[in-house]
Amino acid sequence: MTSVPQEPPRRGLEVHEVLIAIRAGIPFLAHRDAEGAQVLTTLDDGKPLLTVGRDPACDLPLTWDDSVSRTHALLEPLGRTWTLVDDGISRNGSFVNGQRIAARVRLADGDALRFGETLVAFHAPATGERAGVTRTQEPLLSAPVTPMQRKVLLALCRPMLEGGNRYASPASNPQIAEELVLSIDAIKTHLRGLFDRFAVGDLPQNQKRAKVAEVAIRSGLVNERDL
Repeated sequence: MTSVPQEPPRRGLEVHEVLIAIRAGIPFLAHRDAEGAQVLTTLDDGKPLLTVGRDPACDLPLTWDDSVSRTHALLEPLGRTWTLVDDGISRNGSFVNGQRIAARVRLADGDALRFGETLVAFHAPATGERAGVTRTQEPLLSAPVTPMQRKVLLALCRPMLEGGNRYASPASNPQIAEELVLSIDAIKTHLRGLFDRFAVGDLPQNQKRAKVAEVAIRSGLVNERDL
């Protein structure tokens, strides 16, 4: 029987797309749409600014995320660098590497941006500001988390947030179930959904929980103010 070549997994194709964009040397954004598909947006220095928001007319439309304002933030080039601007035009704020910005922030290659519950990776491969440092790219959310998944996520991260020890172990399934008054089977179901949304399915089972908690805290999706 003649074997039929199999199409590479979607994640492999996505990594290939990112590598091609990096080699092109032009700044770009990477995020996932409501269906979980990767979207790359090239930043053109010739354009005066790029709008981010829930309005379909925005340059980076996040139409599925109800926590994003219709016009949420702006990306604007200043010389050879890009900046993120949110001077109060959004209701829920814009975040860079987990920190809410007050006005304008200069972006660097590898920064994690968050608008509402949508994570966006900023890449500026030509700047060389972080040359010589190879970082593992954080997984992007494949879709916004549901309200219940957010509760499970916060409970998962609670031991790391309450003591300020990011190296603490995430909460166990029984601990989360007791806090949320849910069955352990229900917690497992919600965690599987979070694993899909954080794109950690390729990791060993014992590493998925820690990676989800790490990314959620680092990106600002959950923080001490949520406790």
